[in-house]
This record gives sequence, structure tokens and C-alpha cells, in this order.
Amino acid sequence: MWNRSLCFTLHKSKGLLFSSYDLSVILNNKVESLRKEVEQLERNRLLNTSQTDLINYLVEKFAVTPVSLYKENMYVEESEVQVDVRYDSMRWIDDKSRPVLVPGQQIRVKIPFDGEEQLFYCASNQRSSNPPRARVVNNEVIITFEMPNDAPRDLKPEIDSLIANIEQHLNWQLGMINIHNSILSQHAGEVINNRRERLLANSSRISSLGIPVKVREDAPKTYISPEIRKKVVPTLPEASSVPFEPEPTLGLELYEHILTVIQNMALVMERSPSSFIKMDEESLRQHFLVQLNGQFEGKATGETFNVEGKTDILLKENSKNVFIGECKFWKGQKGFSETIDQLLGYTAWRDSKTAILIFNRGTEMTKVLTAMKAAVKQHPNFKREVSSYTHETGGRYIFHNKNDSNREFLLTVIVFDVPN
Repeated sequence: MWNRSLCFTLHKSKGLLFSSYDLSVILNNKVESLRKEVEQLERNRLLNTSQTDLINYLVEKFAVTPVSLYKENMYVEESEVQVDVRYDSMRWIDDKSRPVLVPGQQIRVKIPFDGEEQLFYCASNQRSSNPPRARVVNNEVIITFEMPNDAPRDLKPEIDSLIANIEQHLNWQLGMINIHNSILSQHAGEVINNRRERLLANSSRISSLGIPVKVREDAPKTYISPEIRKKVVPTLPEASSVPFEPEPTLGLELYEHILTVIQNMALVMERSPSSFIKMDEESLRQHFLVQLNGQFEGKATGETFNVEGKTDILLKENSKNVFIGECKFWKGQKGFSETIDQLLGYTAWRDSKTAILIFNRGTEMTKVLTAMKAAVKQHPNFKREVSSYTHETGGRYIFHNKNDSNREFLLTVIVFDVPN
């Protein structure tokens, strides 16, 4: 990812640091490489991959890891050498065309570091006309001094000055690197969205023709990411390469409205406990369904709530589930984990909105919430928590389909205290 053609007059072969490449050009090239990688992804590979996972992969791959020197771990090696003193102004040397060797000592100061080695050869927007000299080998900066035995000198001030110079150049780079890394996520999202929109628009135009599309026999089935020079190479998220079909989705505004209707019904239960104290799980669920059907049944879009089995609240579109709600009494952490498994047993389409409604009768609410959250995060299909969602007795999470880690769905869990 480091373009070696972007060289200045001074080069690292001379032992000069921070002088071979222009850091701003290098960073721009990384952003352009990110864009090219997205554009080159096979269409179904792109459309079937979780956008969040793909963004994380691209950020990890094209982010730049700044250099951190570990001065506390630096050490010294020394050896006997023959030192050329022909240019020593304190010595009378008639013939300077040939080396004049005298016994001496070579001292090598080695400083370990983390980060990308090539940064030692990149000049930032701030730069010095007198860059430091050193070698960089195997994650160590090596500063070498040679001096004749008959003319020793105190190297400590020279070492301190040279290290300070190196650190100054690294600090000059840091601002540029931080800006680059901070915009990668947004840039990756924009590039992915732009290509997705183009691909879906192309598919829509082809579909409108009503003519079968011939599939290329040489169409790639998988995607292999190019090798990059980093300690840990990120792996492109796994995804199916089958033809992508847009799926029905439930808008977040409508989803929130559904949950509001459910919570209002729970409030009725709290205010009239005597009417609900003897009701079982199925009877309580029917009260939620009555309220939901009153809101959505008979809509022009044909969206109606129906019961499948004994515990499901479903919203279907074109025979596909776009909202699934499970109603359960709290029976401990193990029972709640089984409810999640039951939810996963349904067709969970990407961007589907789901909910688990827990009826708590007689257990301390704090204990229920603690166990619920632990069960969610321990589940093998859990991906991440939606931190922007706040609810006193619930939480919101992203899960993935049991057969495809890229088919994600939103799960909101709300716990209701019902009369005991």
C-alpha cells in the first residue's frame, strides 16, 4: 500500500529518515485503494455482506498504525572495529584518497517500536531540512556510532538529541494519521452505499424488462482480498455469493410505533391489576394483538398482524416476516436463551425488526434485567448492542441469522411487570 514511486531527492538508502515519501500522498492513495476495493467486489458478494462488518474490515485494512517508540526498552550493543579517521580535523592526514584506519569501538543503540515501519521514511506536512539518520530493521530503530579508542567522547547528549528529533518527526505525522483514520468509517460507508444504490438500480432496470438474464459462467463465486503489509491482515467478512434479492423491510418509525402500542398496553395492565392477575401467557398475548390489530389491520398495504403458533406476533409483507414478536413469561436465564433460539428459528430477513416481550411475575426486576442482558451477550448469534437505544426495562441488540452471519436483524427486549 506504500507507493515506492513517490520519492524525494533524499532516499532511505542514505540512512535518512522521514525523507523518501510524501505522507499526504500515501494517505490519499490508501483512501483511493479503499474505494477501488469496494468497486471491485463481486456484486452479490457486496450486497450479501453485512455493511457494518464490511466497513469494519475496510477500516482495519486501510487505517494507518502510527509509530510508538519504546525508549524504556532500548539497549546497547558494542564491538571492536577499525575506524577511518582520514577526515578527522584533529589529525594531520596528507593523503585523504585512501582510508586511514585506527582501532576503535562501534556502539549500536537499538530502540524497539510498534507501528508501520514505512512511516519512518514518510515526510509529513511539517518537515525538517536536517532529518535524522538511522536504520530501521525488524521493528527496531538502530542508531550507530563509531569512535577511535584514542579519542572517546560522551555519546549520551547525541543519543538524546537524535531520539528527540525522531520523536518530533513522528509527532508531526500523528495529526495527519489521526485525521485519516477518523474519516475512514464514514468514507467506507459512503462508497459502499453509492455502489449498492447503483447495483440495485441496475437490477431494477433489468427486472422491469421482463427478460431472463443470462448468468456468466465465469462469474466469480468468492472474493480474495489482496495481500497487504500489516502485522495482522484483516479478512473480508464471509458472505453468500448467491444472487442478491432486495427484501421487505419495516421502517424504524413504524417499528417504534409498534413497541409504543405494546408498552401502552402494559401500562393498562399496571393500572388495572385485578383484571389481569389470573391471565396466562396466551391470554396476555391476545390483549397485545387486539391493540396491534386495531392500529394496523386493513391498511392499504395489506400489513396485518397474525398469530403463528401460540406465542408469535407477526407482520408479513409478500409472505415474508418483517416483524416478529415473542411473548414469554420470565422463567430464568436459560429459558430466555431458549426464547432467543426460538426466534432464530423463524425466517429472519436482513433489516427485520423483532422483539421479545418478557412478562415478569414475582421476580425482582433488577435480577431479571441483569440475567436478560447476560443471556443476550453470551448468545453465539449476538453481534453488538445498539448503544443509542435507552429503555429503563429493556435493551436493543443486533443479532445474525443462525445460518448466515451477514443476515442481521434488530432485536428489542422489553420486560414488563405483570400483576402477581
